[in-house]
Amino acid sequence: MTIDIPVRNDSAPVVFGSPALYELIEQIGDGVIERDDRDEPPFAKFELIRQARLGALRLPVDAGGGGASLRELFEVVISLGEADPNVAHSLRNHFGTVENLIRRPRVEDERWFDRVRAGDLFGVSATELGTAQAGSPDYRYATAIAETPDGLRLSGTKYYSTGNLYVDWLVVATTDQHGKTVRFIIPADRAGVILENDWDGIGQRFTGSGTTRFVDVEVSDDDFFAPGGFGGDLPYKGTFPQLYLTSVIAGILRRVVRDAAELVRAKQRTFYHAAADNPVDDPILQQSIGLLSSQAFAAQALVLSAAEALGAATDAHDRLDAEEALSLEATLQAAKAKVVVDELANRAASELFDVGGGSAVRRSAHLDRHWRNIRTIAAHNPKTYKAKAIGAHEITGEPLPRGGFF
Repeated sequence: MTIDIPVRNDSAPVVFGSPALYELIEQIGDGVIERDDRDEPPFAKFELIRQARLGALRLPVDAGGGGASLRELFEVVISLGEADPNVAHSLRNHFGTVENLIRRPRVEDERWFDRVRAGDLFGVSATELGTAQAGSPDYRYATAIAETPDGLRLSGTKYYSTGNLYVDWLVVATTDQHGKTVRFIIPADRAGVILENDWDGIGQRFTGSGTTRFVDVEVSDDDFFAPGGFGGDLPYKGTFPQLYLTSVIAGILRRVVRDAAELVRAKQRTFYHAAADNPVDDPILQQSIGLLSSQAFAAQALVLSAAEALGAATDAHDRLDAEEALSLEATLQAAKAKVVVDELANRAASELFDVGGGSAVRRSAHLDRHWRNIRTIAAHNPKTYKAKAIGAHEITGEPLPRGGFF
């Protein structure tokens, strides 16, 4: 089934590979250290994103989008992660929603494609704390829709609502008035929707990953999106969002390399026992930067290889047998990429300080943000569980889990 989206005549959105796209990414990165210093959420950057209609990057150009392939989208995410990982991470649920629309296109979803084309951003309200098994595919949400004398009303609380502070629409996983798991899409500013900026993580502090509350929110059949949980009937529902997190880490690792090189260039003195009088000529520092750069390259290569595999699975959406096999391969590659990239990046963000020496640990340098951000993203889904599942599959052929974290 192909996506039939009418052509728009409005000003064009940013297109993959265009100067406008890279100018936007540079603008997003402007002031990132100052925002970190001031504890300032990047609201202004999301207005730039709306204006540029970056959220439509995956839609075809002749359908009012940016024409990016899945691999190209992940290239952009890596660049965003290098510029500002908070912004990159906050867009994950939007791009995930768009990807689900693309992979299972339906006529009734054309209105949502239209909102994406227009530059609107989507968030997700799914996570609850009332289950002992995070990501379980068989979970009944406590957030529920009830019939009242005034019509249908939605009430409940969601946690880890990444990006919801910055979006226009919320995709809400809920239990409907008949006891079934469904998804509704409602405006983020509808009466009764409360977005709390209460995320207190050590890193990724400006992703808006706080609490979303629904207090007797009016809903109607027009807000109904789809039955079931997130991902619908996709063979592996979590591959895209999990690979997305790894791509943000790969972007941070690229920034680590940039900052490490700048530290060496800015050095005015060195140790009396160093291998060269001028830090930029010191072979030890040159080797350190070379290793960091090579690790960043490896991380990016792993992410883009897995993105190509996921793209093949997406292209096979109308061939279910092929999609199943290709989705398994994509999930395996994404899991392996995470295991390796998490290890590389956490170590690199620490080794950065060996390059800079004592002056690099000043709070005003804000270089600790790289480790804090990497550590926070990686903790979303510990690599130990990924490695165990990969190992079991290699040894016995045991299927990979199909829940929200694969």
